[in-house]
Amino acid sequence: MIPRIQKRGQRTIGLLYYLYGPGKHEEHIDPHLVASWDHNAPDPGRDRSTTLKQLQQLLDQPVENIDQAQQPKKHVWHLSVRNSAEDRILADEEWSEVARRMVAAAGIDDPEQGAGCRWIAVRHADDHIHIVATLAREDGYKPDLNHDAARVQAQARALEAELGLRRLNKGDGTAARRPTSAERHKAERQGRERTAREELRQTVRRAVSGTTSEEEFFDRLAASGVLIRKRLAPSGDLLGYKVALPDDRNKDDEPVFYPGARLAPDLSLPRIRGRDRSGDAHDQDTRQDAPVRNVPGIPATARRRTAAAAWDAVLFVEHGDDGLAAAHIAASGEVLDALAKTSAAHTRGELRKAATSFERASRSHIRAERGHDRALRQAARDLIHSGPALGLGEDGATIAMAIDMMFFLITAAAHWHAKTGHAQQAAAARQTAEHLRAAYQAAAAQPLGVLYQRGRRLGRPLLQQQTAVLREAVPELAEQVLAEPGWYALAATLTDAENAGHDPTSLLTDAAQHRELTTAESVSDVLVWRLRRTADLPAATNPTATEAHTAQHAAHHTWQQTQGRSAARRGRS
Repeated sequence: MIPRIQKRGQRTIGLLYYLYGPGKHEEHIDPHLVASWDHNAPDPGRDRSTTLKQLQQLLDQPVENIDQAQQPKKHVWHLSVRNSAEDRILADEEWSEVARRMVAAAGIDDPEQGAGCRWIAVRHADDHIHIVATLAREDGYKPDLNHDAARVQAQARALEAELGLRRLNKGDGTAARRPTSAERHKAERQGRERTAREELRQTVRRAVSGTTSEEEFFDRLAASGVLIRKRLAPSGDLLGYKVALPDDRNKDDEPVFYPGARLAPDLSLPRIRGRDRSGDAHDQDTRQDAPVRNVPGIPATARRRTAAAAWDAVLFVEHGDDGLAAAHIAASGEVLDALAKTSAAHTRGELRKAATSFERASRSHIRAERGHDRALRQAARDLIHSGPALGLGEDGATIAMAIDMMFFLITAAAHWHAKTGHAQQAAAARQTAEHLRAAYQAAAAQPLGVLYQRGRRLGRPLLQQQTAVLREAVPELAEQVLAEPGWYALAATLTDAENAGHDPTSLLTDAAQHRELTTAESVSDVLVWRLRRTADLPAATNPTATEAHTAQHAAHHTWQQTQGRSAARRGRS
């Protein structure tokens, strides 16, 4: 149940015309009252002899009775209450109870004292109602509506439990500001998929990803095509900034600017500056490292560094103090933004969804201890400066490697948020992990298919040798891995590691023990990427045309088997 308080207004009649009218897309059906301050209040939807003007006059009468100098400038209070699509359809009587509970919670009405403002609740669709109230009682008293939004949200959580509706997570005030209804309607008129506020928030977030100076941040913003205005002190010091889309204009044909803090709490100038605060001496040295240059092969190098940084960050999130965990989680959002911006076409869609979902998970009230997250922020910077990856050969395989490591980092973030009571952030992180899982499947299919074919061609004695290595290194996982399609890719990787001079048994033991594997769809896939990164093996080999064709079919078969196991697990859960 989502209650949303709209901006206060001055014209009751205008709002009534909208609520009882057909709607912008003829979506309003059978508009009628389900509750009001007076059981005998007229209902223009059901009583043809009653007009909207008559209802408006009754609602506004207490305001008209007040001395004009004492009348509130904006006396119309408007609350919409909407259920989720999967919720059952409530009866009018149930919506009536919802409305009465909401106006009491907000402070519009006080049933215990038998006094309150005049209000009505209009239903013109199955899934929501609109409550309209006049902000003055008949005795001239004006209600105290401080924190009305928080109170109606709390009431919504109670009603969800009582009515058997989908339970939404309690917010903590760190979410980005939602677009207003006016912004949404404007986006619809302009044919935009997102509002200007949402588009600007994503643009600014990508611009700040991995930056190490204000100059670089503003250069990236300018390159993205947005309009920028800086707020300067008399001394010339920069105090803040705001941005606008060139084609988003107001009635006076002027660009509509949004300060960074109105886009999201962590996009204000002080918070952006705080990202680059120095840590210990080691962090200072890391900060001075030059970004990777955009030369052939560098996109793969940047993704290997990202995988390594994510691998190390999991330890901080799982075992560090809350300040360190919060810093690494926030920096993870920058890495996801950078991956989404530079990823290959076949993974870009899911990675963008992952970055968008994780935005909510990147903020909490726990103060991040900046500086120790430098490796992740440097990884984001390397990704941006290395340029886009084409998804072929080593580039494509290291994309899969980086996504795989980020999946475990985001899963650790979800567990941390759940442990610290951040319900909305935990849900957002879990959704992000699902998008990363889909992106991984797209990225890993071809390189794992090639390794699968190489493993299938290993001689029987060599395959038996690698089976013995597996049983010795990870006896508790051996049978599960041997039953997975990815076992042959792991066998090929163990062979590569041995040929490169490594001890495959100790390498595999180390890879399996350092991080959990229970959340992996395929344990063998995860071990492949961990081994190839740790042993510095090429993430991909260059297949022949025949191998590539065979690998494509093998990858599809492997993906189908993995999906079947995933579906079976979901069915049991």
